[in-house]
Amino acid sequence: MQRFDQRNVLITGAGSGIGRAAARRFAEEGARLVLVDRNQEGLEETAVNLPEGTQVTLRTVDVSDEQAVNALVEEVLAAHGTLHALVNNAGIAGRDYSTITDSDTETWQAILGVNLMGPMFFIRAVGKHMQAQGGGAIVNTASVAGIRSGAGGNAYSASKAAVINLTKTAACDLGQYNVRVNAVCPGLIETGMTKPVFDYARDNNKEQKLGSRCELRRYGRPEEIAAAMAFLASDDASYITGQALAVDGGNTASLNLPGMKH
Repeated sequence: MQRFDQRNVLITGAGSGIGRAAARRFAEEGARLVLVDRNQEGLEETAVNLPEGTQVTLRTVDVSDEQAVNALVEEVLAAHGTLHALVNNAGIAGRDYSTITDSDTETWQAILGVNLMGPMFFIRAVGKHMQAQGGGAIVNTASVAGIRSGAGGNAYSASKAAVINLTKTAACDLGQYNVRVNAVCPGLIETGMTKPVFDYARDNNKEQKLGSRCELRRYGRPEEIAAAMAFLASDDASYITGQALAVDGGNTASLNLPGMKH
């Protein structure tokens, strides 16, 4: 399928993991890409592995920097004229699993800056353009941690819950302009962010437990999240907006006790 032929797609957090998989999926479907990450080396590695002939622009940007985001969007629009889709994927988890009473303010501010304010900055800047052009699609990366507790630290979980609500409120603001805003909520996916979880399991002979709380009894792959992103950004999802799609192997469909209904 070439659902994004001649379409410009901006993806943040494209230097690794889900963002890298998304870049490849959109490129395979014909998109012209603008890839954003804080890690230039990661971006270059992503670009090297794209299909031959992919038109791609790489930019190193901290998404929590409002001025940098605005400047980037202005640059992209000046160069390409339009943006058809935005994928807000950049995010950090932090390593703080302390209780709320022991939590660190600096950690909260850093996580919220990237995970919540970053998408907001991009939605605000790109949304104005999409309003004027009469359409567009925005996909945010939330998490099952934003749906229920136990899937991340306090700050991370709160940030992803906020992304889900940002998705809904932005969809309500932008729907009249034919701009759709949706989110994907990944479950346990093997990426650089979740590497400590996978390393611990493998080092302690517990790999078989990874994903065991999902109805599909396995963890997911970045490519599976990328497929959902491409669907939500495509015309195949033309009547879908304001939704948070859990791509989690059924984890949030139960009480984390697979098979308990039988």
